[in-house]
Amino acid sequence: MIYLDHNASTPVDPDVADVMLSAVRSNYGNPSSLHAMGTRARTSMEKARSQIAELVGVLPEEIFFTSGGTESNNLAVIGSALNKGRGHIITSRIEHPSVLNPCSYLETKGFAVTYVGVDGHGRVSVDEVKKALRTDTIFISMMHANNETGVLQPVEEVGILARERGIIFHTDAAQTLGKISLQADSLRVDMMTIVPHKFYGPKGVGALYLRKGLSLHPLLWGAGHERGLRPGTENVPGIAGFGKACELARHFVARRMAHTHTITDMLYQGLKEKIAGIRLNGHETLRLPNTLNISVTGIDSIDLLEKIKDTVAGSPGSACHSGQKNPSPVLKAMGLSDNEALSSVRLSTGKDNTEKEMREAIEILASAVHTLHQKKPG
Repeated sequence: MIYLDHNASTPVDPDVADVMLSAVRSNYGNPSSLHAMGTRARTSMEKARSQIAELVGVLPEEIFFTSGGTESNNLAVIGSALNKGRGHIITSRIEHPSVLNPCSYLETKGFAVTYVGVDGHGRVSVDEVKKALRTDTIFISMMHANNETGVLQPVEEVGILARERGIIFHTDAAQTLGKISLQADSLRVDMMTIVPHKFYGPKGVGALYLRKGLSLHPLLWGAGHERGLRPGTENVPGIAGFGKACELARHFVARRMAHTHTITDMLYQGLKEKIAGIRLNGHETLRLPNTLNISVTGIDSIDLLEKIKDTVAGSPGSACHSGQKNPSPVLKAMGLSDNEALSSVRLSTGKDNTEKEMREAIEILASAVHTLHQKKPG
């Protein structure tokens, strides 16, 4: 299979897997225990915390471990709101459900939420964010790059607005870290969601960067793990692998950026040559180097991906539940029609994809589209 679904999840790097396996076999102590095995586990965990902090340019004590991106986003959004008690929140219409759904929940608890839109390229307008600001605005959450289109958002500019007004600012960087270079301070963020399984690390573990001096209301209650913010015995093998993935990303991110940009552009140009009626969903340049979201006129994306599921892996721009196909809210927010959104496919490349694979994927996709067009009635 040609794997072009790296925005959903990436294969675990062999070096990461080795670190995790070593932890499973020989580092089984509870990090909270005082004996030697507990100390070894704690040392392994703190090494990973430092590796993560180094990648994003923060202090180790500003990194808090969670079970993944969804928990980190919930902790950031709900934890900030409950810490304030009441007020106004700003987010965008294209956020991940793990941000949008907590915001909807907070509306039922008396918080006001403004959902700013995006332009036809999928970018949030800084001016719209500025217009949405109120005297009681307490929190802003904006993803660094959209998971469906790869479009980079104006996080630094919004961060400046928030910092000037003392508003807590969070970014979901699940899709960007490890794919492009970034530093928390340059983005002017107070919190950042970090997810290793998007850059060759393990699933089931994540982190939240929380700027020193700030506090959150915990979502879980238990013992004093993670300085009382996130109780529960830590996933030491997952955390160790997380740290190793960050160490590798720090050394190889520039190479990964260049490689994925080259092969993703090759894929896009080849598909345009072979298939008529392709539309790029997103920005030509302000997007992740590995992400390509396209609509193919007259094609249902689920039908297309079903046809090629044994040869090429990608993601549709719609969700299918109980036979009902629903167009992507992200693409709808960008102004696409239902048919355009339902014909969209996301192809996301990775560090180990090759140019040969891109050539093969172009032929496979083009052939499948041609076959589906022929089968259409009339």
